[in-house]
Amino acid sequence: MQFPEPVIPDHVPASLVRPFPYVFGMTTRDDPFGDWATEVHKGPGIFYAPHAYPGGTPAWIVRRVEDLRKVYFDTDTFSSKDFSPYSKMVGDTWTNLPVEIDPPHHAKYRSFINPLFTPTAMTKLEGKIRNYAVEYIEAFRERGACEFMSEFAFEFPIKVFLELMDFPLSNTKQFLEWETGLLHEMDMWKMAVAVRNVVAFLREQIEDRRKAPRDDIISYALGVEVEGRKLNDDELVGFSFNLFIGGLDTVSTNMGLQFLHLARNPQDQQYLRDNPKEIPHAIDEMMRAYAAVTTFRTCTKETEFGGVKMMPGDKVAVHTTLAGRDPEEFPEPGEVRLGRNPRHVSFGFGPHMCVGMHLAKREMRIAIEEFVQRIPQFSVKPGHEVEYHLGMIQPVTLPLVW
Repeated sequence: MQFPEPVIPDHVPASLVRPFPYVFGMTTRDDPFGDWATEVHKGPGIFYAPHAYPGGTPAWIVRRVEDLRKVYFDTDTFSSKDFSPYSKMVGDTWTNLPVEIDPPHHAKYRSFINPLFTPTAMTKLEGKIRNYAVEYIEAFRERGACEFMSEFAFEFPIKVFLELMDFPLSNTKQFLEWETGLLHEMDMWKMAVAVRNVVAFLREQIEDRRKAPRDDIISYALGVEVEGRKLNDDELVGFSFNLFIGGLDTVSTNMGLQFLHLARNPQDQQYLRDNPKEIPHAIDEMMRAYAAVTTFRTCTKETEFGGVKMMPGDKVAVHTTLAGRDPEEFPEPGEVRLGRNPRHVSFGFGPHMCVGMHLAKREMRIAIEEFVQRIPQFSVKPGHEVEYHLGMIQPVTLPLVW
């Protein structure tokens, strides 16, 4: 896909304008975690990419962990407000809550959401998460092969999300179609159709809970108060839409990358078979080495950051893929050491730290536990060349054999 060349602002030095391969919506057969990341880390700590933001527009790229933490934490200078296009593209006024709200207002929403996703709260889902994992694995175990993305990684988190939200499990295929339209579709019209469909579904579910409350998350949200008032319809939609976006593709993405690593590294696969208690540490190391998520901030005022002049309206890419391979933070970052126990930023940092991280890690842990217990030594199908989605980096397909 070709994007028009943008006009580079006057405050951006020509020496800091660099090509950038991680373009949203593109695919590649190159390894996005290998030579690409190594080459970027040989350059300036902060640089300007002509095509980085969704739609192929420019953004500053922040590659070092130290700088990422500063961007995450300095919400006065680097705002999360309105970075998502979804509401605008369908002419709505809701905002993803709480990720597109800056402090101090952010805390008022986060305070009622946090209790829903504590480790203790997520423990209640353990049995059902495990049952879903086993159900999917048993469907292909005796076949000796599976296409991991479509037969496990995409649908398994959707089932967990539907369980979490008390939505009908029969919606699994429909949710997968909507998720693909929202996160991997470059056709804006098709993306807008997916947004409208998701929002219509959520509004219907909200109205159902109003009429007949249940013991579930939407009913809980209908009962909470922020600044002495109940949430309005836009806030309820934004809250629910954010859970939809955050709870599906990010988990699928990480699972795809983790199982690709295990399929290519039989010694690590066997280590986790022999030492299942080490799986949580292994997940953290693989999340560092294969960090997949890029989020964006908008500069709110003229500032100098990392020796670079930024102006109001500049987009700033918080690139966890590059941060995970930062040689200043992680010695020999290209080596995956399952016992490293890294302080990665793949779940974010500061006030916008991922609220669903405990659920996501539980899903990933259970997936690996059950897979290595039930499936013998597995590998990538011989002759298969892995292709990756960029933006949210994930294998397009991952055929495994055993």
